[in-house]
Amino acid sequence: MDTDTIIIVSGLPRSGTSLMMQMLVAGGIPALTDGIRQPDASNPKGYHELEAVKQTRKDCSWTVNAGGKCVKVVSLLLYDLPEDREYRIIFMTRSIDEILASQSAMLKERGKQDGRTDEGMRESFNIHLTKLERRLTEQPNMSILYCDHSELLKNPEQQAHRIEDFLECDLNIQAMVMAVDPTLHRQRKE
Repeated sequence: MDTDTIIIVSGLPRSGTSLMMQMLVAGGIPALTDGIRQPDASNPKGYHELEAVKQTRKDCSWTVNAGGKCVKVVSLLLYDLPEDREYRIIFMTRSIDEILASQSAMLKERGKQDGRTDEGMRESFNIHLTKLERRLTEQPNMSILYCDHSELLKNPEQQAHRIEDFLECDLNIQAMVMAVDPTLHRQRKE
């Protein structure tokens, strides 16, 4: 992998992006994070976020020194990435029902409710993912690897090897596998 290429970890909220960031860091990829969002009951091993990513449309300066590093970018913000950079995107997929259950549990833990119905959210997520997939496949500066959350938990070593092949770099596969904690998979819809 070219050291100017930025590794993006993306997906819908609550799809396993924090887990993927943990794996990449364990594997030897430096992460762009700021530690502002602290671990909590919903993500006890941390969120691994960079607050500046949320302002990418107005200020993309964080991308200047991001080559060879991984950074978490929620799927809605992928549209804002500057087109003059190369990206390898690891896109986390997860059952929409599990995402909704996880999001609901997180909001409940924080004493918040968003008032949206699961059916409305499911429809919004599906529309968003369909449009985004089409857009991403049209971008010559973006390569995408889809990684299913449940497959990652079932066979982390196999998935770690897929990631290593996709990124075209040597990773510490055993450390990546050890970063996976199946006990944190609390919202299951099988």
